[in-house]
This record gives sequence, C-alpha cells and structure tokens, in this order.
Amino acid sequence: MRQTHLFCNQHTIFGPGCLSQLKTLLLAAPLPTLVFINRSFAAGEYWPLLQSETGDLIAGVITVSHEASPQELDEWVQKWRNRAKRVLAIGGGSVLDAAKAFSTLCRHPLPAIRYLEKVGDTPLSGERLPLIAVPTTAGTGSEVTMNAVVTDQHHYRVKASLRHPALVPDIALLDPQLLNNTPATILASCAIDAFTHLFEAWLSSESSVFSRSFSLQGMQLFVAAWPALTQPDEQGECAREKMMMASWLGGLSLSMAGLGVIHGLAGETGALMPWHHGEVCGRLLLPFLGLCEQIKDPRQQRLLDELWQGLFPDRPPENTARQLADWLREMAPYDLWQSPPALPVAQCHEILSKAGSKNSLIKYSPQQMLFMLSESWPVEG
Repeated sequence: MRQTHLFCNQHTIFGPGCLSQLKTLLLAAPLPTLVFINRSFAAGEYWPLLQSETGDLIAGVITVSHEASPQELDEWVQKWRNRAKRVLAIGGGSVLDAAKAFSTLCRHPLPAIRYLEKVGDTPLSGERLPLIAVPTTAGTGSEVTMNAVVTDQHHYRVKASLRHPALVPDIALLDPQLLNNTPATILASCAIDAFTHLFEAWLSSESSVFSRSFSLQGMQLFVAAWPALTQPDEQGECAREKMMMASWLGGLSLSMAGLGVIHGLAGETGALMPWHHGEVCGRLLLPFLGLCEQIKDPRQQRLLDELWQGLFPDRPPENTARQLADWLREMAPYDLWQSPPALPVAQCHEILSKAGSKNSLIKYSPQQMLFMLSESWPVEG
C-alpha cells in the first residue's frame, strides 16, 4: 500500500490583516534577520513601518526580481554567512525560493550547484537558519513546500530544486490583503499555477486518498475564486482569500504526490525562456487536457470524472477533460492564452530532449509532448 508523507509549517497564520503580527514574531526572538523582498512590497506603506518598528533586527535586505541563480546564491552566502541568524521572505515564489535556498546554503560548505537536483552530486543535510515566509502572490505555494527553485538560463541552462523536508519554512504568514492591487495578469498567472499543482497532484501516480483530499479541497477553493479573482470589490477580496488558501494546499499536495508532465515541460521551458512560470503552466494545461480527451486512460478518466463530480456536483460529467478546459477559459478573469510568444525550434528540441512525464499516470511520448508545446506556442525557426 502507498504511504504518503506530509511535511508542513510548524506555525501557519492565515487571514486578512495578519501581516500585522510579523513585528511580534520578529521581536519574540530578537535575531539579526536578512530580509528577501520584492520591489512592489518594498515600495509599499508597510515595509518602512516594519523597518522602524524592528530597529536593528534587520541586518540587511536583498531585493529579488527573478528566480535566483546558483551564482547569485553563492554571492549572498559569501556576504552574509555568520552575519544573518534568521531569514524573512516577503514576496512571490521567486523571493521565497531564494530565501529558502539561502537559509540552507548558509549551513552548507559547498557551492549551490553541488546540491542542486539534476546537476548536483551532494545531498542537503537539512540544516538551515530559522525561516519565516510571507507570500504576496497566490500560486507557487512555496511557503509550505520542501523545495527551492533555482534557475540558470546561461551557464548550466537548468531549472531545478534544492530539496529537503527541512526547507519547509518554520512560519508561514498568509495575508490575502497582500494580493490587493496586484495586476490581473499576475493574479491569473499565479492562480493557474496553483491549480496546476493541485490538478497534477490529483492525477499523480504517487497520489493517495490522503493527498487527494488536500488536492480536491484546493481545487474547490480555486473554482469558487477563479471567476471573481481580479474584482476590486468585496467579492474579489473573498476570492483572493480563497485563492491564497488554494495555493497553500497546492504546495502541500505537490509535496506529497509530486507533479506531472505539465511541470516536466514547464521546468525545462523555464530553464531556457524568460517567461512567467504560471503562464507557462496555463498554456500547457489546455493541450494536456486535449491529450486526456484523446487518450482516455481508464485510471486517469476515473480520476477526472471523480474530480468533476467533486467540483461541479450539479453538472453531469460528459467529456470531463474538455468540460474542464472550457470552464477554465470561459470563466478566466484574464485571458492568459492570448498572443503567445514564439518558441524557437532549437529551444523546442532542447526542451523535448530533457523533459519527462515526472509522476504522471501515463508516460508521455516525445510526440505527445511536442503536441503540448506546439499547441501552447507557435514554434518558429
């Protein structure tokens, strides 16, 4: 029988306005704290207030605008090792992942690349600095995952993770008010990433009754939130609260059951192309559902039918893959699928040479993965 392992935050705080508790958390354990932050939060009203209230506890600030590279991580570690005693991350997935990676690399002697999946040769020990994560987007679920994504599009041409159960942050503080005033394209791109985590974990060969209960709850929250996600009213605020919870559940789900061919392709695409990860997943999701309609694997079809009944109990399942694809696009608060950029043919071939099905129920062929890529972006060159 399959066994499922759950690793989670020791302390999770959730709710509108809970960001105000951050000062109390920092002052309760007065440690020199290195802050990883994004530009939008740094330009907001709360950050100067937090700086003034915590005084000398903030040892330094690193502004993150993209997924960290191994070289950047090594530079940060060289500068801040033995100076920072705690890490605080406030931002989207790239910010949280950079902070998580830094927190453990400070306690490891080798360069970052040596510990990185796909190319490294040394396991992480699990040692790290204390870590607090405050997501300002609802998509990656990084505040509750055991991996930190690292990307190098130049030297190693790899997008991979540092991974260990100890990388789950000690404290996750989830305040949905941080999603207010976020551009519609970012809200939608991050949300479809959360859905893809939940959906692929649901269909995973490593899923179980236990993990699928988290996946289903997250997708139910997503369905309730998706149509109103970008509205600037009370209904939109309620939707964003649900989406932040869906994102957190997506992080739990992928940690338990893993992901599938969509992320198998998205990871290799992200190693080569400077595109938003959530949008990449969203573009790959629809042709994947097209493959589900064509293949009709009995195990996968059973899970799709069960999922549809869990999400839309008042609508009879007919062709659940197509129904789900139609619903996602028709109810989208922002059309993520308009005007796709071109994918150069050389990059397309490189993606296919490295991509895999991961934990999909079906092992997809290069031809099927090429179908997903060419349906997502025009392949040119």
